[in-house]
Parts: sequence; C-alpha cells; structure tokens
Amino acid sequence: MNIHAQADALPGTGQQQAAPELTLKPTRETYDRLQQAYEHFNKALFDGTLPNALITLQRRKGTFGYFAGRKFSNDAGQPADEIALNPQGFADRDLPDILATLVHEMVHLWQHHHGTPGRGRYHNREWAEKMKAIGLHPTDNGAEDGNETGERVGHMIVPGGAFEAAAKKLAARDFTLTWKEVKLPPQQPGEGAAQPADKSGKRVRYCCPDCDLKAWAKYDAKLVCGDHMVAMTPGA
Repeated sequence: MNIHAQADALPGTGQQQAAPELTLKPTRETYDRLQQAYEHFNKALFDGTLPNALITLQRRKGTFGYFAGRKFSNDAGQPADEIALNPQGFADRDLPDILATLVHEMVHLWQHHHGTPGRGRYHNREWAEKMKAIGLHPTDNGAEDGNETGERVGHMIVPGGAFEAAAKKLAARDFTLTWKEVKLPPQQPGEGAAQPADKSGKRVRYCCPDCDLKAWAKYDAKLVCGDHMVAMTPGA
C-alpha cells in the first residue's frame, strides 16, 4: 500500500480521514500570498496602475529576483510580464526584505509600462528616482553612499518611508510566506539535476535564460548574454 495515499477511518463513523500531507496546498498557499502582496503594494505605492504579472520562483545564482517584460502569453495572445523571486533567500531573510525585492522588481515593471528602461540590466536614473519615491533607497554596495545607478543595484529600506509603512500594514493582516526552501546537502536522492556539462572536450550548447540566444562552447566556458548581461547556462 502506498503510505502517502493511506487514509484512516474516523472512529465510529466509517468515514476516511485524509492523511495530513494530502491536505497541504503549498502551491496555492505560496502563490496566493504573493499575488496578495503584489496587489497590496500596487495599490499602496503605484496607485493601482500596474498590470498583474506572472510571479515565479527562480533559483538564479547571485540575485534575489529579476523582471522580464512580456515573458508570457496566454492562449488568447494576451501578454504578461514576469517577476521572479529566488526562494533560496526566503529562509535567511526577514519578510520585509523579501517583500522589498518584490517591490524592487515592481518598479522595473512600472518603468517598462510607464517610463524608459535602461538597456539590458542597467538601472537608470528614472528607475532610481522612482525607488526613492516609494521608500527604497537604491545602492550598489548596501550603504547610503553607494551608486544609485548601474548594472547591479540593490536597495535599502528607508525607515519611515512609504514602503515600510505599506509593509507594516500588510504584516498587520497576519500576512506571511509559509513555505521556505529547506537547505539540503548536495546530491540528495530524488533531486532532479540539469543536463550535465560534457567534460569529454566536446562543445556544449549554452542558452541565455532571458532570451533565445544560444551559443556552442567548451563545457567550462563563461559566456554572458550581451543584451541582458546575464550568465548563459550549459545544457539548455
């Protein structure tokens, strides 16, 4: 018998009681909360002017999140932008920091629809000014004196700023992100792996995660997409 599908009878009723793990809905519990947070900050910080995005969880090394415009389309041909969050940082970061990453990417989405984005991954002055207007101070070194524009720019939460106030209101509604990624040792049984790189000397195919650019090179090549300034991945 499959123990994961086993159910116990309720005493005296003859009815089957679902196994506890079968009642969990991690997908709904995660994405419903992310949608709730998006709608909350859209209203509080952007006057409800942002279209809904498709929020995904992506493990991109070296980043807490990213934005990609018109990354998805439905069967009717209607486009949707993508906001990706890296779940590897959920367990080690406070909830306001995770939400600040969501809003950081929402500013990119705002600029995509209502402004003039920089080329590729460049965070320009328009983006930086919008960040400051909603209570997130842009910085490339985690300090107030850091550069506010550039290829890799993070942010600091401004004490008493609009974002902090909006985040506190959301937390007051008992908002939380229930599911956090467990830190597992490498090569766990049953864990899927990407296609391994070919170490025989043959060339392998690399692909940009943000577009259709592909290239062939040796297995340990370090390739970067010039349009998006992101590392190209092997075996794609």
